[in-house]
Amino acid sequence: MNINSLVRSARNPTGKRTEPRKRGSTKSNIMSTFTQILFQIVFTTKKNETTLCESGQEKLYKYIWGIIKNKKCHLYRIGGVENHIHIILHLHPSLAIADLVKDIKLGSSSFIKAEQIFPNFKGWQIGYGAFTYSISAKENLIEYVKNQKEHHKKVSFRDEYIGLLKEHAIEFDEKYLL
Repeated sequence: MNINSLVRSARNPTGKRTEPRKRGSTKSNIMSTFTQILFQIVFTTKKNETTLCESGQEKLYKYIWGIIKNKKCHLYRIGGVENHIHIILHLHPSLAIADLVKDIKLGSSSFIKAEQIFPNFKGWQIGYGAFTYSISAKENLIEYVKNQKEHHKKVSFRDEYIGLLKEHAIEFDEKYLL
């Protein structure tokens, strides 16, 4: 028996459906996708060098915001100091975090070089940290990123990063940290 005869046998002789249509099966009743994926992304300059001088940081952050917006993500806060950046955002459900970070790093590296805003910038360190949070933590995260300059007067990037890894129960080998 071929596929056409199977299809014909499932219909009545007039070729119309014999079973009743299900109620509510219109397109408007299809469920949408709802997510709340709050991330803190952290990455550092190559060799953790202090090349992101304060005078160019705002220009860099606006450029990165454009990348994030074009990827349909929502930026809550971006900030950092001379050797690293923190980004608090809602990740669009169609994106993988690794792809977003790659696009941010590649795009911002090209921008920095083209605009020459950080003359000693040699690129971003390979790797990054991406940590998820409950939406209830959003305001505290925003404040944390706002206060990076003050925070790093007391705490090194290395200690901060190790703290984040431990807080999120991520196993790591210290020899792979800067």
